[in-house]
Amino acid sequence: MQLLAIIVSLVTALVGVALFARAIAQIYGFVRLGQKVPAGARTDNPVARTLTVAREFLGHTRMNKWGIVGVAHWFVAIGFYTLILTLVTAFGQVFDADFVLPIIGKWTPYLVFEELVGVLTTLGIATLIVIRQLSLPSRAGRKSRFAGSNMGQAYFVEYVILIIGLAILTLRGLEGVLQGVTHYEAGYLVSYPLVKAFSGLSLSTLHNLVYLVAMIKIATSFIWMITVSLKTDMGVAWHRFLGFPNIWFKRNADGAVTLGALQPMTSAGQPIDFEDPAEDAVFGVSQVEHFSWKGILDFSTCTECGRCQSQCPAWNTGKPLSPKLLIMSLREHAYAKAPYLLAGGGKSMEGEEQASAEQLAGVPAAALAEAERPLIGTAEENGVIDPDVLWSCTTCGACVEQCPVDIEHIDHIVDMRRYQVMIESSFPTEAGTMLKNLENKGNPWGMATKARLDWVKELKKETGIEVPVIGQDIEPADVEYLYWVGCAGALEDRAKKTTKAFAELLHTAGVQFAILGKEESCTGDSARRLGNEFLFQMLGAQNVETLNAALEDAPKKRIVATCPHCFNTIANEYPQLGGHFEVIHHTQLLQHLIDEGKLVPVNPVEGLITYHDPCYLGRHNKVYSPPREIMDKVPGLRQQEMHRHKERGFCCGAGGARMWMEERIGKRINTERVDEALSLNPDIISTACPFCLVMLSDSVNGKKNDGAAKEHLKVVDVAQLLLESVKAVPAQAPEPAEV
Repeated sequence: MQLLAIIVSLVTALVGVALFARAIAQIYGFVRLGQKVPAGARTDNPVARTLTVAREFLGHTRMNKWGIVGVAHWFVAIGFYTLILTLVTAFGQVFDADFVLPIIGKWTPYLVFEELVGVLTTLGIATLIVIRQLSLPSRAGRKSRFAGSNMGQAYFVEYVILIIGLAILTLRGLEGVLQGVTHYEAGYLVSYPLVKAFSGLSLSTLHNLVYLVAMIKIATSFIWMITVSLKTDMGVAWHRFLGFPNIWFKRNADGAVTLGALQPMTSAGQPIDFEDPAEDAVFGVSQVEHFSWKGILDFSTCTECGRCQSQCPAWNTGKPLSPKLLIMSLREHAYAKAPYLLAGGGKSMEGEEQASAEQLAGVPAAALAEAERPLIGTAEENGVIDPDVLWSCTTCGACVEQCPVDIEHIDHIVDMRRYQVMIESSFPTEAGTMLKNLENKGNPWGMATKARLDWVKELKKETGIEVPVIGQDIEPADVEYLYWVGCAGALEDRAKKTTKAFAELLHTAGVQFAILGKEESCTGDSARRLGNEFLFQMLGAQNVETLNAALEDAPKKRIVATCPHCFNTIANEYPQLGGHFEVIHHTQLLQHLIDEGKLVPVNPVEGLITYHDPCYLGRHNKVYSPPREIMDKVPGLRQQEMHRHKERGFCCGAGGARMWMEERIGKRINTERVDEALSLNPDIISTACPFCLVMLSDSVNGKKNDGAAKEHLKVVDVAQLLLESVKAVPAQAPEPAEV
């Protein structure tokens, strides 16, 4: 038995270590196939990055949002790294059954740690196995976050951990007998019942059991290592190692999720100068090697846990997009194509092969076939990513928010869109109208520039309030806030109600504000997220120039916006274009004015209200409290949260330029969201975004027509609610006295 244990242990260990070293070198080579990133973009502030990795791993900051799953995974992850000394002990035991680690082998604190972590790791993996069984794709369909994952690989990893955990506990029981333990003591906190169970066995039997169980532990560990080394795209295993560098190299050194701003387009690690692009500049991503090396690392790190998929509005409404399946498809394609690329293969923008026949002579046929696949293409075209998958994304950020290893899904999706829009001119036809209107009229509806002031005239007629235009009716030095109205706020009838309500509230609070009027143009949010970076750059540069000129003499360049998309673009993306402004959302300003006593809600607004978090206000910019605090101050309102809210809020379906594209596949996202709201039987659905207001209103009106919603149900912006409560109720004329 001992000889067998020694041979099996040494052979599996030597083969495992050799193959594992080769696999690490292969993955490193694969990741290096990606494009460079701008200098310092992923390596700034190394101390903060290291602290971020430590915090996310030790604190399991993402995983622990999932309750028991996070706790169970924490023990499994901690056990994987901290129980490595039990493997060293097992090697010693195949040579000497009585072996203990020098110095700490009999140290009670270490033994207690080994016992506790060993049993909790075992219980943790058992819990995760049960959870997987309760959510099998075959039983739950799209409701299972494991739909599409490689279940066989997951079972292999889980049962390996379970076997190792049980082996550790069994060895502890055998060790106790060999150490002469005859009563309960701290060093055998958990395993003492096993000590008692084994205590009647002969010495030779005990030794043989130690050899056997130690061999099982060692062989299982290195069979796992051999398996994952031979399958380098096995994310469910490799995330244990790749998660650390992937988190370290995330966009934000402080650990903030990769949301908010999109990154400028780059080629070969340098930002593209759209006024004079280099001749060999690569616009967007049309081949997997065009992704950055961080992109390839992202694909390699995906653990297929499906948290992104479970939160994705597209997947939850029957669309073909699953962020998980998209990343998995890109990983499988990248790894299958890698031998071709490593041999020097690659095609020019015209489709000509750049490698010689000699270079490609030794490339496997499968890799050559993979190289012929278009990155974006239908099933008939043998494409890696179907166009319907690409255009289903609303860029809501739910996938990025939930990913425990910080994969940057949205950046990769937009990069692929950029090539399709700017080079192939291949995108949904309805979006073409929006782009044309932006280019010609500066707004997605194609309305005349003068229409931007119609709401000002309406407000004056309704209330007598005059809204000044900066530089015409008021000097910049006298302006506290420049109000960025936005295209929807100025031109869309439902959104105009929010605009007028907010302007009236600012007037009531005595805030000196002004607008740009006809000088305002679309921020370019929809154009950028659709993939037309050139149009975004053009609109953005124009707006930055206008804003800098308008606010040049202002004491502070403060801007307030009612549209979260405008807010996000001006605050987070215009700095890329030289525009540095202090930008807040209108709910933040209104909350501040209430706190200062400049706005006092007094009139009751009766009813049950539920609030919908706009994605670009909530997840992208972490503004969750102000709208809720405003509603708290309005007397009469009773707030109730929808099941999916705040970080897990569900999209309205308008983001990522989906506002301008018809929704032809599956259930409409706005309908799904309204159905969730209606389950609470509310009187009011509130939000803080003009896009959300339009999408939710459309669905509610449809429900009313079908008799599925109360006729008095209304969809309003938080500003409208506040105005209703702040505004003085007209005094009623006294009834004539009876004679």
